[in-house]
Amino acid sequence: MKPGLERTDKFKVEGALLTDVGGTIAANVLSTPGMIGMMERNASALCKANLPDDKATVGYEICINHEGAEVDDQTCTAHAVLREVVDGRKLRFDVEVREGDRTIGVGTHERRVVDGAGFGD
Repeated sequence: MKPGLERTDKFKVEGALLTDVGGTIAANVLSTPGMIGMMERNASALCKANLPDDKATVGYEICINHEGAEVDDQTCTAHAVLREVVDGRKLRFDVEVREGDRTIGVGTHERRVVDGAGFGD
């Protein structure tokens, strides 16, 4: 894994990604946890595609600003860029979610490379 690797993934704003903030707003919108989940999922997929089969990653830090709302049934993109690798196992990403030209969320995410044996068994 080398800095500069990047990945973009499209996703539809629907289902478990939505919230009406406990009924306090009149529309279903992309929830902050849903947005963060799509950022982390995209960074994880970038790692999986670039690490040996016996390695995996786990997320351990995320710092995000949720800057804009996105309503039900829209298509957004999650983007991750590997910014830094520390000690060969700490991976620091710049992440964002956009809808067209609009920034929905932006921030940083860190993942750690671990031995993949035993995960998913």
